[in-house]
Amino acid sequence: MILRNQITGLLLLLTFFLFGFGLPKSIHKKVQKEVMNVFEVSTFSMESVSVSESVNAQLPSKITTDNLFKLMDGANLLGYAFTDKANSKTAQFDYLVLFDKDLKVIHSKVLIYREEYGGEIGSKRWLKQFLGKTGSDRVDIKTNIDAISGATISVRSMTKSMDNLLQTIGILQENNQL
Repeated sequence: MILRNQITGLLLLLTFFLFGFGLPKSIHKKVQKEVMNVFEVSTFSMESVSVSESVNAQLPSKITTDNLFKLMDGANLLGYAFTDKANSKTAQFDYLVLFDKDLKVIHSKVLIYREEYGGEIGSKRWLKQFLGKTGSDRVDIKTNIDAISGATISVRSMTKSMDNLLQTIGILQENNQL
């Protein structure tokens, strides 16, 4: 019985260490590739951005150590990266948003889309609608974001996620957290 409990404890600890820190490996590699291409660097570091609990409670998009990163080239700030998941019809998709030093969106990408339909939201043409947006901007499919026939749920989900992220960035700036 004691041996069984010890084995269970070790398995839980191993699981925590393998999956409890940072981005999943497949996502991390894709994020690295995008950062290198967008910022035109061959090396950089990703530092987790920490936010106080009181500020995080106000945020539409919750910030964790695994989703908002400061991108550094030595001592120089390149910008920021945000990764998260959004809902599609029956699954979720992973996406990345890159900001410049001034927290303006300079790149967005759907990293992994897990559905048969709706993947058109990953097109550069559709995603470019978010470029240049800042924490003071709002996005909405009724006013300034185009719909895509056959990808309605994913479009709504990505647009809502981006709007929440922009609001979050605005709040973090107001509270001097970024």
